[in-house]
Amino acid sequence: MLPITRLRSRPTGRHPYRAASALLLAATLWLWAAAGVAAPVAITFPASVEQGSVVIGRVPPGSQVRVAGHTLRVTGYGTVVFGVGRDAQGAQSIEIVTPDGRQQQASVAITPRDWPIERIDGVPPKTVSPPPKIAARIAREQAAVSAQRQRDDDRVGFAEAFIWPVKGRISGRFGNQRVYNGTPGSAHSGMDIAAATGTPVKAPASGVITFADDLYLTGGTVLLDHGYGISSNFLHLSRIDVAVGQHVDQGEVIGAVGATGRATGPHLHWGMNWFDTRIDPLLVLERTR
Repeated sequence: MLPITRLRSRPTGRHPYRAASALLLAATLWLWAAAGVAAPVAITFPASVEQGSVVIGRVPPGSQVRVAGHTLRVTGYGTVVFGVGRDAQGAQSIEIVTPDGRQQQASVAITPRDWPIERIDGVPPKTVSPPPKIAARIAREQAAVSAQRQRDDDRVGFAEAFIWPVKGRISGRFGNQRVYNGTPGSAHSGMDIAAATGTPVKAPASGVITFADDLYLTGGTVLLDHGYGISSNFLHLSRIDVAVGQHVDQGEVIGAVGATGRATGPHLHWGMNWFDTRIDPLLVLERTR
């Protein structure tokens, strides 16, 4: 088992221009409130997004919103969030019932992406074609992780400007088809960042730790819930510095880079989900530049 400690670091600061925009918005809302005027909120969603994107939109506060069978939480400001999977096609429809009972619809076009093949050799054979006993263990561990992704907490870390958990070269991209030792595998579920063993891994946004354990395939594994169904997972850690139920701020150290589980060298696998829908962390970073 990996050592579990509680190391903390000071959260990083926000981008000055983003902070200024937030202050301007807050001041505007305060002036509206002081004047007894309701802040106008329209139904706003991006016209299009790429496969693997997080979609953040605005609706009138108090609205009911459904996407892909999910009833979405709506913040007090009318913000909603959902994810678009790697293989999503066409357009994603959004059903909205405003507080006055009006039924509205919105649609977000989904732009397809190319998915290159990544060939990875030198992987331990038991992690590519595991024997029945190990396969059963892997299935149990994956089910335990998936269960934690079903949380729908009202924390709003998902709306922060995400930061890189570690600095390094991108050695594996989200969505690319993987071939391990010549055997086709599933599409890559996250982004790999090459870094030296022991490099501190920082929370890209605030949230609560919902899973922290050493697993067969993914080694040192931590799940961080950002709220509203959005979560991050950090795999192959050499050290875990947090515990389940612990709140972490953006920039706080949660563990260290390693090569545990199915890995051929030290790196951080950073994955993100909207419930069970896998999303691309790199697109989240680009959205918050």
